[in-house]
Amino acid sequence: MSEIVMVNPATGEELGVKKTWSHQHILDAYEKAREKSLTFRKTTIEQRMEEIRKIKRYIVDHMESIVEGLSADLGKTKSEALLMEIFPVLDCIKYYERNVAAILSDKKIKTPIALMGKKSYVFYEPLGTVLIVAPWNAPFTLSLVPIVSAVLAGNTVIYKPSEIATYSGMLMEKIFKESGFEPGVVTFVYGKGSEIGDTLIEGKPDKIFFTGSTATGKVILEKAAKYLIPVELELGGKDPMIVFEDANLERAVNAAIWGSLFNCGQVCVSLERIYVQESVYDEFVKRVVENVKNVKQGWDTKGEFDIGCMASEDQIKIVEDHLSDAVKKGAKILSGGKRKGKTLFFEPTVIVDVNHSMKIMREETFGPVICMMKFTDEAEVVRLANDSMYGLNASVWTKNRDKALQVSRAIITGGVSINNALMVQANFNLPYGGVKQSGIGRYHGPYGLYTFSNIKAVIIEKGKKPKDINWYPFRADKYERFLTTFKSLFSEKTTAKLKGLPSMMKLMRSKE
Repeated sequence: MSEIVMVNPATGEELGVKKTWSHQHILDAYEKAREKSLTFRKTTIEQRMEEIRKIKRYIVDHMESIVEGLSADLGKTKSEALLMEIFPVLDCIKYYERNVAAILSDKKIKTPIALMGKKSYVFYEPLGTVLIVAPWNAPFTLSLVPIVSAVLAGNTVIYKPSEIATYSGMLMEKIFKESGFEPGVVTFVYGKGSEIGDTLIEGKPDKIFFTGSTATGKVILEKAAKYLIPVELELGGKDPMIVFEDANLERAVNAAIWGSLFNCGQVCVSLERIYVQESVYDEFVKRVVENVKNVKQGWDTKGEFDIGCMASEDQIKIVEDHLSDAVKKGAKILSGGKRKGKTLFFEPTVIVDVNHSMKIMREETFGPVICMMKFTDEAEVVRLANDSMYGLNASVWTKNRDKALQVSRAIITGGVSINNALMVQANFNLPYGGVKQSGIGRYHGPYGLYTFSNIKAVIIEKGKKPKDINWYPFRADKYERFLTTFKSLFSEKTTAKLKGLPSMMKLMRSKE
């Protein structure tokens, strides 16, 4: 059995050691989770909500210590931990406190006249036991939001944090235990994906919800297909920022810096491709270079820094490779471009003269890089924005509302922010997810509960008649009444509709 050594990436301090779960340990956890699901699925929505409130109260009461734990695990600044990790979780819970009953209540659905006498409903029922696999870049929010959603929908959960964020996983497990959350509903499983991933799928969960890289998502989808396990994938992005010449440049510059560097650029919705209209390109670049000098980077103990460090050596190598490739192909680094000594602190970097032949404009960089390219007109920039295997989010910057909406519709993506950045996911009422290789499915809002529900269609019949009109026997005269009725029912002419009413009523009253 291997071990995971947890280390603060900013200081090198060892945070602890966690043993990887064995094959049998994981299968036993599934068996217990399935047994628990038989009783938990029968709980009321309010009972489930009360369990989630326990988590909310604990987070509110221990917010500072949670911030410190998340910062130590991944080198985040304290402000990043609050804004990126804790606020979204609390906002999610607040939203569901107000809306979960209405979202999951049985819905009466309109029944067509052809089915007169029947009543139609939709029920939202638990799936059973779901597997949630979370990433390392935002382990708190990207774990707890789907966990909260799955639990409120009535499921039990097998949860695996990223091995890079094992310390955050243990922090969340502590929250569940110390808050008094009902035992057995959420099980925390630890280990490297390469070692226990197959076992987690062999456990045959009723659904897999994975957030992480596109490459890993493809592997999970392929392995889950063997058992026909439904999969939801929240994957990578290469989000474009489109700045037109009439945009508020000061605001757009500030957004470009924040949206590219937040969490050291390790966000799936980071601004990884910035396209600026040629007439304002030089001015935009100049302002970015000047303003990025004011970004403070360091190990955050008092909340005084803007960005922290990278989470791992492997991620730094990807950033270095992308920059090296771009420079070899003609790009210029105007600021930063290297790590600080042998640490995991990588300087905020500004790079220009990029094009789509470069890795830095095609592959997910996931680092503190502000990458800018000029464009001439709307048609060109829409083509450039769509020239990507990804389609997670985008932003459009212009004072012309009609143009903004037109471009937003033209970009193939899961969400668009107009004159803002990284905003779509901030409104929990909105669906969140991507297209193309950025993922499959949506969550947040009502979608976050429906994705963990069996959406069941139900028709209720009083059952007083011995048979329905469409049952045997079929006869020539019955066929003629069907024919007349259907022509009338689906005709666009009022006279034809009226002509068919007598035939329809005969069918409805028929005892055969």
